[in-house]
Amino acid sequence: MVLRMKRIIDIFGSLVGLLFLAPFFALVVLALFLCQNGPVFFCQQRPGYKGYPFVIYKLRTMVELFDNQGNLLPDKERMTWIGSIVRKASLDEVPQLWNVLKGEMSLVGPRPLLMEYLPLYSPEQMRRHDVLPGITGWAQVNGRNAISWEERFELDVWYVKNQSVYLDLKIILMTLKRVAFSEGIAQEGRATIDKFQGKGGREY
Repeated sequence: MVLRMKRIIDIFGSLVGLLFLAPFFALVVLALFLCQNGPVFFCQQRPGYKGYPFVIYKLRTMVELFDNQGNLLPDKERMTWIGSIVRKASLDEVPQLWNVLKGEMSLVGPRPLLMEYLPLYSPEQMRRHDVLPGITGWAQVNGRNAISWEERFELDVWYVKNQSVYLDLKIILMTLKRVAFSEGIAQEGRATIDKFQGKGGREY
């Protein structure tokens, strides 16, 4: 019953979001196209339910810049001014409404991370993949990128164990508040969060 209601909310919410945001989203895409070199959309394979891969859609907020040795520059240096605005407003996540409509994601659930992280999870952390990944989640409304990886995973697993329609609606409302105030966008001094290295920086 919970899963059925969750899917109904996902379909309704993603359709309303896509229709409501379409005119404004078109302007954001045009601004990114004019101000940044390269593709406007960012597509990447991410682990979904049970770790099975799917292609996630986002707006590109950084450009490809390299140092003299050919190494990619830090995120903060590659973030454009328009990209920073888009990220702070969480507009880069809007294309994921299409992932929700397709059934690859949910409005609420643990954020889909990188495929390379899968071997680094403990069995308990791996439980975050027992549900569909979400555009927002319990970790996002309790610190987002400003908390440690361990704290994020604990919050993700807590959500999996306690998921309900009421909790999803609560998270959606809390998300709107945090987006409005740009809370927890990144770690202190960084444009994005550090990469997950596993417990103690090694596989386990």
